[in-house]
Amino acid sequence: MIKRLVIGVVALMLGLVFIGPATASEKGNPRKGKYTYRKVYSTCMARGAVESPKPTVNPDAKTRAQWDKVFANKDFAQFGCDQEWAALTAEDLNDIYSYLWEFAADSPTPAKCK
Repeated sequence: MIKRLVIGVVALMLGLVFIGPATASEKGNPRKGKYTYRKVYSTCMARGAVESPKPTVNPDAKTRAQWDKVFANKDFAQFGCDQEWAALTAEDLNDIYSYLWEFAADSPTPAKCK
Protein backbone atom coordinates (compact mmCIF):
# COMPACT_ATOMS: atom_id res chain seq x y z
CA MET A 1 0.00 0.00 0.00
CA ILE A 2 2.75 2.47 0.93
CA LYS A 3 4.63 1.50 -2.22
CA ARG A 4 1.63 2.51 -4.38
CA LEU A 5 1.27 5.77 -2.49
CA VAL A 6 4.95 6.62 -3.02
CA ILE A 7 4.71 5.77 -6.73
CA GLY A 8 1.59 7.93 -7.04
CA VAL A 9 3.22 10.90 -5.32
CA VAL A 10 6.37 10.57 -7.44
CA ALA A 11 4.28 10.37 -10.62
CA LEU A 12 2.33 13.47 -9.58
CA MET A 13 5.51 15.39 -8.84
CA LEU A 14 7.06 14.43 -12.17
CA GLY A 15 3.87 15.44 -13.94
CA LEU A 16 3.95 18.86 -12.30
CA VAL A 17 7.63 19.32 -13.08
CA PHE A 18 7.30 18.53 -16.77
CA ILE A 19 3.77 19.68 -17.58
CA GLY A 20 3.82 22.95 -15.63
CA PRO A 21 6.44 24.77 -17.73
CA ALA A 22 4.98 23.38 -20.95
CA THR A 23 1.58 24.92 -20.22
CA ALA A 24 2.92 28.26 -18.99
CA SER A 25 2.54 31.09 -21.45
CA GLU A 26 5.66 32.06 -23.30
CA LYS A 27 7.34 35.24 -22.27
CA GLY A 28 7.54 37.76 -25.06
CA ASN A 29 10.61 39.59 -26.29
CA PRO A 30 10.77 43.04 -24.62
CA ARG A 31 13.25 44.35 -27.19
CA LYS A 32 11.02 43.36 -30.08
CA GLY A 33 8.04 44.70 -28.13
CA LYS A 34 9.62 48.14 -27.85
CA TYR A 35 10.23 48.17 -31.61
CA THR A 36 6.68 47.01 -32.38
CA TYR A 37 5.17 49.50 -29.91
CA ARG A 38 6.98 52.38 -31.61
CA LYS A 39 6.13 51.03 -35.06
CA VAL A 40 2.41 51.10 -34.18
CA TYR A 41 2.63 54.82 -33.48
CA SER A 42 4.75 55.54 -36.57
CA THR A 43 2.13 53.83 -38.72
CA CYS A 44 -0.62 55.67 -36.89
CA MET A 45 1.12 59.01 -37.50
CA ALA A 46 1.57 58.22 -41.19
CA ARG A 47 -2.19 57.62 -41.36
CA GLY A 48 -2.73 61.01 -39.71
CA ALA A 49 -4.43 59.76 -36.56
CA VAL A 50 -1.80 61.16 -34.16
CA GLU A 51 0.62 64.08 -34.28
CA SER A 52 3.73 62.32 -32.99
CA PRO A 53 5.33 58.96 -33.73
CA LYS A 54 6.19 58.66 -30.03
CA PRO A 55 3.79 56.52 -28.00
CA THR A 56 1.39 58.43 -25.80
CA VAL A 57 1.65 55.94 -22.92
CA ASN A 58 5.06 55.20 -21.41
CA PRO A 59 5.90 51.87 -19.76
CA ASP A 60 6.31 53.61 -16.40
CA ALA A 61 2.76 54.98 -16.56
CA LYS A 62 1.46 51.84 -14.82
CA THR A 63 2.61 49.20 -12.40
CA ARG A 64 3.14 45.60 -13.43
CA ALA A 65 -0.24 44.61 -11.97
CA GLN A 66 -1.94 47.35 -13.95
CA TRP A 67 -0.26 46.20 -17.18
CA ASP A 68 -1.40 42.65 -16.39
CA LYS A 69 -4.98 43.91 -16.12
CA VAL A 70 -4.81 45.97 -19.36
CA PHE A 71 -3.59 43.03 -21.40
CA ALA A 72 -5.83 40.47 -19.70
CA ASN A 73 -8.88 42.60 -20.56
CA LYS A 74 -7.44 43.59 -23.97
CA ASP A 75 -8.33 47.19 -23.13
CA PHE A 76 -6.19 49.06 -25.67
CA ALA A 77 -8.42 52.13 -26.08
CA GLN A 78 -6.11 54.24 -23.91
CA PHE A 79 -3.33 53.83 -26.47
CA GLY A 80 -5.33 55.29 -29.35
CA CYS A 81 -4.57 54.04 -32.88
CA ASP A 82 -7.37 51.47 -32.75
CA GLN A 83 -6.82 50.22 -36.31
CA GLU A 84 -3.16 49.49 -35.70
CA TRP A 85 -3.80 47.73 -32.39
CA ALA A 86 -6.53 45.60 -33.96
CA ALA A 87 -4.08 44.45 -36.65
CA LEU A 88 -1.45 43.20 -34.18
CA THR A 89 -0.87 39.47 -33.88
CA ALA A 90 -0.95 37.63 -30.56
CA GLU A 91 2.84 37.37 -30.69
CA ASP A 92 3.19 41.13 -31.23
CA LEU A 93 0.84 41.83 -28.32
CA ASN A 94 2.82 39.44 -26.13
CA ASP A 95 6.08 41.22 -27.06
CA ILE A 96 4.57 44.66 -26.34
CA TYR A 97 3.19 43.37 -23.03
CA SER A 98 6.64 42.04 -22.11
CA TYR A 99 8.21 45.40 -22.91
CA LEU A 100 5.66 47.41 -20.93
CA TRP A 101 5.72 44.96 -18.00
CA GLU A 102 9.52 44.76 -17.89
CA PHE A 103 9.90 48.53 -17.60
CA ALA A 104 6.77 49.32 -15.54
CA ALA A 105 6.76 51.89 -12.74
CA ASP A 106 7.40 49.29 -10.04
CA SER A 107 10.09 47.40 -11.97
CA PRO A 108 13.77 47.64 -11.03
CA THR A 109 14.37 49.74 -14.16
CA PRO A 110 11.32 51.85 -15.08
CA ALA A 111 11.57 53.43 -18.52
CA LYS A 112 9.96 56.12 -20.62
CA CYS A 113 9.74 56.02 -24.40
CA LYS A 114 12.32 58.38 -25.83
